[in-house]
Amino acid sequence: MKSESPWIQDMQPNGEAAFPALNSNLSVDALVIGGGITGVTAAYLLRKSGKNVALVERGTIGCGETGHTTAHIAYPTDMRLKKLVSTIGREPAQAAWHAQRAAIDKITEIVAAEALNVDMRTVPAFLCAARGLEGEALENEVTSLQEEAELAREMGFDASFQKSCPGVGHPSIVFSNQHKFNAGKYLSQLAQCIPGNGCHVFENTAVAEIKEVGDSLQAHCGKHIISATHVFVATHVPRQGIASTLSASMFQTKISAYSSYAIQAALPPGQAHPEALIWDTAEPYLYIRIDRDADGAHSVIIGGEDHKTGQSDDTEACFARLEKTLRDCFTGARPLRRWSGQVIETNDGLPYVGEIAKGQYIATGYSGTGMTWGTVAAHMFHDHVTGADNPWKGLLSATRTGLPSLNYVAENKDYPYYYAKSFFVSTRDTVTSLKPGEGKLIRHNGMQAAAYCDDQGEVSVCSATCPHMGCTVAWNAAEKTWDCPCHGSRFTARGEVMAGPAESNLKPLADRGSLRDRGKSEPGKKPPTSEVAGSR
Repeated sequence: MKSESPWIQDMQPNGEAAFPALNSNLSVDALVIGGGITGVTAAYLLRKSGKNVALVERGTIGCGETGHTTAHIAYPTDMRLKKLVSTIGREPAQAAWHAQRAAIDKITEIVAAEALNVDMRTVPAFLCAARGLEGEALENEVTSLQEEAELAREMGFDASFQKSCPGVGHPSIVFSNQHKFNAGKYLSQLAQCIPGNGCHVFENTAVAEIKEVGDSLQAHCGKHIISATHVFVATHVPRQGIASTLSASMFQTKISAYSSYAIQAALPPGQAHPEALIWDTAEPYLYIRIDRDADGAHSVIIGGEDHKTGQSDDTEACFARLEKTLRDCFTGARPLRRWSGQVIETNDGLPYVGEIAKGQYIATGYSGTGMTWGTVAAHMFHDHVTGADNPWKGLLSATRTGLPSLNYVAENKDYPYYYAKSFFVSTRDTVTSLKPGEGKLIRHNGMQAAAYCDDQGEVSVCSATCPHMGCTVAWNAAEKTWDCPCHGSRFTARGEVMAGPAESNLKPLADRGSLRDRGKSEPGKKPPTSEVAGSR
């Protein structure tokens, strides 16, 4: 089974970058950092409005969270409508759903205007009762779904209750005229529409820091600088930039990072389910996408098993449980590939989008609905730069405040707990016990270390301390990454930062070497100590 989403190959059909790296200083009206759905859409919209814009991506276009989505395009928010109304009020909740619907309209408008070939489909979406509910529990859920369908209709949305849905077969709300597409094709083709007329796209270009110089902001990218009046940090989790350390740290308390898992499977010819999007009411919930290709073959993408990033002791078990659910719902399904992604949750169910320091704009907290919220955020940044009014500026403000909820308290207990736990890490493993493809915590020269052995037997040893706020990272065996349980930063097996809020790599502690060389030393030279983490 492949370990990547189906969109990745369409973002990089030749396995190579489509755009150059930055090779000179540059001055533009707006700089967009991050080549996902938010960044690419924002740069495209600004280019269409005649602005000079530069889009920079640390890796390649779509290699981040957009490349790990299941690409549902639907207006229901991740937080159920009744709960959203009770959390923020009826009118704001209605406005949030309207924003999502406007995003769908914008995506379909772009696809038509640029004649993009992205496998766009109009499909129904179903919110169904969780599997396993029986008796009174099922009756209560049915009543809740009926009430929610009525509430959505009152707000002007096409929603109705029905007794069954594809695959799962449970009572559900059906929302008509939702969409799905190939996220890889969409991003790669849309990015090609940006360069020209003073606009640029740069891949393999990392922003090391952002400085305020006079009336402009300067982004330092290796040896070169991009100067801009406006900077949009569209990087899933925003970097600090010119915001104060205190405000950046406080902002992190308003968001939480969750890992989510997905499996794509082929369905046997006898299972001709209609194309659809499906979510259930469980916690964490199950989400499903049923597809049909040009030859009529059906496939399904099933996702779920969410948990706080870095807080699962067995990520392989998450995939195993998800595969069992897949087979329970779709008899004869044949898994083709699997992957995981990360979603950022907020306390009130809405993303944070807006200016957090002079000239610096951010967007985060899409709660699993990134195709729509990312498009909304891009539209909002476009309006910010061009001076146009935007109806969602106040609703989604990045600086909005509210009374801390019980959920806020529960989410923020992680940092003190896992930070304290860092001092009590205990394992019997040593670097010499590493097997190819394995990562473990060890103690190296008196320091807690994250050690990894690749498939060729080459070992790398990095500090196990997350550079963000000092928590100890955990090994994710399923994805071969180091994940921070405190605020969700992620690093490659060799310690390179993949996702923030950390902005730098895990500190290297030893030169790479083969496993068979561990413990050897030059004549007369004492070898480095690689002890058991937490041992004495």
